[in-house]
Order: sequence, then structure tokens, then C-alpha cells
Amino acid sequence: MTDAPRLRKTLQLRHMRMIAIGGVIGAGLFVGSGVVISSAGPAAVISFAITGMLVVLVMRMLAEMAVAYPVVGGFYEYSRLALGDLAAFLTGWMYWYFWIIVVALEAVAGAKILGHWWPGVSPWQFTLGLATLFTGVNLLSVRSYGEAEFWFASIKVVAITLFLAAGAVYVLGLWPVGAGGFTHLTAEGGFMPNGIIPVLTGAVAATGFYFGTEIITVAAAESAEPEKAVASAMQSVIWRVLLFYVGSIFLVVAILPWNDPSLMERPYVSVLEVLQVPGAATGMNLIILTAVLSALNSGLFASSRMLMALSLKGDAPAIFGRIDGRGVPAAAIVAGMAFAYAAVVMSYVSPDKVFAFLVDSYGTVAIFVYVLIAVSQWRLRRRLEKEQSDRLKMRMWGFPYVTYFALIVMVLIVTAMAFIPEQRAPLVFGIVSVLVMLGGYWLRGLLRR
Repeated sequence: MTDAPRLRKTLQLRHMRMIAIGGVIGAGLFVGSGVVISSAGPAAVISFAITGMLVVLVMRMLAEMAVAYPVVGGFYEYSRLALGDLAAFLTGWMYWYFWIIVVALEAVAGAKILGHWWPGVSPWQFTLGLATLFTGVNLLSVRSYGEAEFWFASIKVVAITLFLAAGAVYVLGLWPVGAGGFTHLTAEGGFMPNGIIPVLTGAVAATGFYFGTEIITVAAAESAEPEKAVASAMQSVIWRVLLFYVGSIFLVVAILPWNDPSLMERPYVSVLEVLQVPGAATGMNLIILTAVLSALNSGLFASSRMLMALSLKGDAPAIFGRIDGRGVPAAAIVAGMAFAYAAVVMSYVSPDKVFAFLVDSYGTVAIFVYVLIAVSQWRLRRRLEKEQSDRLKMRMWGFPYVTYFALIVMVLIVTAMAFIPEQRAPLVFGIVSVLVMLGGYWLRGLLRR
């Protein structure tokens, strides 16, 4: 009798590093950052630094748990170990929900970019084509997902590195054109022209831009060297978060006037145009398309593995836990794509109601997941110190005080959303989504009885 098909541990160290980095550099950095800058002014640097610091702390917590417990489902399983079945159910389904909406959003965004070059093709055709393409990539093997993400992430890293280098040369006055300098940091009303509130609001808005690096703990179960891969990838993410996000935002506000709406619609393209880089708009659109495709690829991977983990623990139908001969959860991948494409259809059929609800709720759900990760780390660390200290090969800094600090910041972010007009709807919709999932947990228990 042959063994049942299993996940294949074919992701190499180079794949794992780029999966982590690719999760950090999303399309939100290149496009959505302009919204934060337009509100906070040059002090948007502080907004991104606050959120970046929080993400770094959460990633360190995940690294500690992933090295101690390299299991299928990652932090979904950590929530179960630390907090019980209800917390695990909520963590798993919230994370699945987040990535399904990301896949839908990125498919729509990719269709818009491609539509600029091929206006004769209908947007729904592009979204269907992209969805089908990356469903195929993920169905082929985990290695094909890892290889695709490696190259997507490599392109993003090269692009942002060149942007940082060119921007630094410009502000230092060494670029062939333009005077350079740092005058825009204070010229248009000062460094913090609208006060501290927009800076804090910007930190709330920037939270969703960073989400994605935690995929590394989900992928750990399919890595040939999970402990080494997770530890190495998490260490590299820490300084890249600070450099890529905070560094590039600093250059944007130093080179461009923050209060010019036309420039802030496409901040990174605008910087390249100031530097008179030939083909700036086309080049940046290609980079943004790469970021979009990377998020779509990773979204399918993360959502399918989480749905598979939910199934294996009885939190989702058993069919989604089945692994085919190629070592992938085919049913979970197809189901994720089906739900994501249903959300895409809603973007055309009901953009102001159903799709607006989905978009407004998923970011808040991401913060809730971070809170559960932090609480899980605190509980598991206490347990490990007492019972299995030899598993603690990678430790959270300054435990337990830094963990407390991170939790306090996250609670403040959620609380602040209630007092920020543009964040109230996302908060309410996020809470509604969680209530729906609580109803699902009750229904699961009812069916089991």
C-alpha cells in the first residue's frame, strides 16, 4: 500500500527569503502611499515608521513560534495551541478571507494596468485570464509558486533599490538635472503641516500595506529547511521593511511637494519624472504590475494552505484538506480562486455595496489577526519556558515587555479607527465580518452535535 500524498518540502532558502521580501513590497507602497502623504505631509515618514516597527515586532513573534513549531497552517495552529479552538477558527478564517479579497483586488488592479496597453480587451477578460494563469501556477507545484514569487520579488527588490539609489543621489545634489536638496520636507507648511492626528491616521492606513510577510510561516511546512529558512528570512525582512518603506517614503516627500494632488496620485512615477528618467510611467506601471501579480500569486498560495489547515482540523469541509499527486491542495486552490472571482464579479455588479463592504472590512480583519498572533506568542512563550525551553532557538526581543508594547499599539490602532471618520466604516465592517465568522463557529458546533 502506498502512502497518501503529502505536501512536498521543495521550497529552498532562496525561495523563502524572497517570499518574505515579496510580501513586504506590495502595490500599496507604489500607489496607496500617496494617500497617506497627502494627509500627513512629510511626516508620513513617521506614519510608516510606526507601522513598520509594529510589523517587525509581529514578524519576530512569528519567527519564534515558527522555529519552535514548523507546522501546516502556521499561526492558525499557534492560535489553537495557545488559545483554543475558537481563536484558531477565527484566525484561520480571517486570514483566508483577507487573502481572498486581496486576490480579487489585485486581479482588478492588474486588469486596469493591462487595459492601458490593450484597451480593446474587456476588464473581466483580463481578470479571468490572470486568475486562471495563477491558479495554474499554484496547481502545478509548490516549487512553481516559489519560483514565480522568487522572480517577482527579485524584480521588486531591484526596482526599489534603484529608486532609493537614484533618489539619494538627487537629494544630495549629484543628479545631472535638478537642484536636489531637502527643502520639500519643510517648505509647504512644515514637516507636520496638519498636526499629529493625520500622522496617526496614516499609521492606521499603512497597516494593510505591510501585511504579507507572515506568509513565510505558512510556507515553512513546505520548506526543506524550515528552521533555517524562517530565521534567515525574518532577519532579512527587518531591515528591508525600514529601508524599502521608510527610506523610499522619505525620498518621495523630500523630492515632491506633498500638497500637489496630481503628483500624489502616482508618487513614485512623479519622482522619476522629476529626475527625468525616460519612460518613467511605463517602467513604473510594469513594476506595479509585477507587485500586483506577486500579491495575486501569494494570495492564492496563502489562502489555499490556510483552507487546507482549516480542513485538516475540522474547521472546513474535508475535501479542502486533500492533497493531489503533485503535493498541492488542489480543491483548496480552486475554491479560493472561485470565491475571489465571485468578489471580482461583485466589483462590476455591486461596486458600491457588496464589493465596498469586502474592501472596507479586510484591512481591519488583518489587524485582528495580528492581535491574535501577539496573544498567542505570549501564551506559547510562557508555556515553552516552563516545559520545552530547548525549542526556543529564536526568541522574541525583550519578552514580555515588548510583546505587551506591541499589543498596546495594536489596541490603540483599533481604538483610533473609531475616532477617525474615514476609518469608521472599515472598523464596523471588520467587526461584522468577525461576527459572521463567530456564527460560522456556532454552526460548526451545531453540525457536529
